Amino acid sequence: MKYYTVGQINTYIKNLIGSDYLLKNIVIKGEVSNCKYHSMGHIYFSLKDETGSMSAVMFKSSAASGLKFRLEDGQSVYVQGAVNVYERDGKYQLYARKIVQDEDTKGKLFEQFEKLKEKLYEEGLFDFEVKKEIPKFPKKVGIVTAETGAAIQDIMNIARRRNPYVQLILYPAKVQGDGAAETIVRGIRKLDSMGLDTIIVGRGGGSIEDLWAFNEEIVARAIFEAQTPIISGTGHEVDNTIADYVADLRAPTPSAAAELAIPDIMSVVRNVRSEREMLDKSIRARLQEKMLLLERLSASLARTSPQKTLHDRMQYLSGLTENLYNRMNVKYTNYAKRLEVNIARLDGLSPTAKLRGGYGYIEYGNNSQTLSVDEMKPLMSASDVSSGDRLRITLHDGTVDAVVGEEK
Repeated sequence: MKYYTVGQINTYIKNLIGSDYLLKNIVIKGEVSNCKYHSMGHIYFSLKDETGSMSAVMFKSSAASGLKFRLEDGQSVYVQGAVNVYERDGKYQLYARKIVQDEDTKGKLFEQFEKLKEKLYEEGLFDFEVKKEIPKFPKKVGIVTAETGAAIQDIMNIARRRNPYVQLILYPAKVQGDGAAETIVRGIRKLDSMGLDTIIVGRGGGSIEDLWAFNEEIVARAIFEAQTPIISGTGHEVDNTIADYVADLRAPTPSAAAELAIPDIMSVVRNVRSEREMLDKSIRARLQEKMLLLERLSASLARTSPQKTLHDRMQYLSGLTENLYNRMNVKYTNYAKRLEVNIARLDGLSPTAKLRGGYGYIEYGNNSQTLSVDEMKPLMSASDVSSGDRLRITLHDGTVDAVVGEEK
């Protein structure tokens, strides 16, 4: 079976179109959309009218001489160039060599946009006095956007990060093309009837025709008539739609709308935990400081209290008493020893001490009957007495009277 490759077919079509005399040098009138300036200096855009659109590119070399103004979305222009096929993608596009702006018109879509904006402004739909305040701590947030777009994923991720407890309710709406405005209106009205705290209306970025559903009058009036506060987050930061002007709050992107609608509760929780730790640390430090002060005051009070003074005095008195007792005991011992020595010495000098060894102290007197005791004399010799003299013998335990007998 004979077959052709994709590349061969693309090349064939490219050669076929490239050989067409009309398409080699053609001037096409249309409205610019999806205009993007590449970092290399090339310009990529779409050229459209009521019946369709086509891709176009103007390389840097052609722009240097063939473009005298900055190309932007919504401009009505005449583009001179050649139509050919980009083989890699198999798509035809216009290769622009010269672009001239149509000074007689501003672009039908932008003209409609400006007319509707002026009309609604005159009716007061943009007035700040009628805009509703966005709840600070919502529990339920409605979303009107595409079910499979990047916008809903971004909103869900932001909600999960900022406040995982908030309930998200999606109304899957068509946000581009025929019937998109009607589904957006139905979504707004349905969510508004559910008693939610906030509603987010929007979609990701795109050209003016991609975002046109949000420039429809029925969408603007549905937003204005809703009782629930509505945040509009449509397109990129540079995009503006009628819905943005009517909404109670405008966000540059769907992600920004989610951040405005859903407070960062987790950040608050983290801050509260941090503040609690700091408070606990401060209390512990203050308590430690007061405990140290209490210890110092207690020690100072203990040193100066009457009880402590009395205890010290009693201790001092006890020491003095013990010292006095010791010194008295020493004195007593010394005096006792001295007394023993004196007694021994006195005993050695005492005449009566000798009497205990069987000796006696003899006194004599003549044989006179009237001789008193005091008149008796110590007997120093046997020759001092004669027969009949009286004797008194003093022993250690008493006295004995005797008379001298006859000498044998």
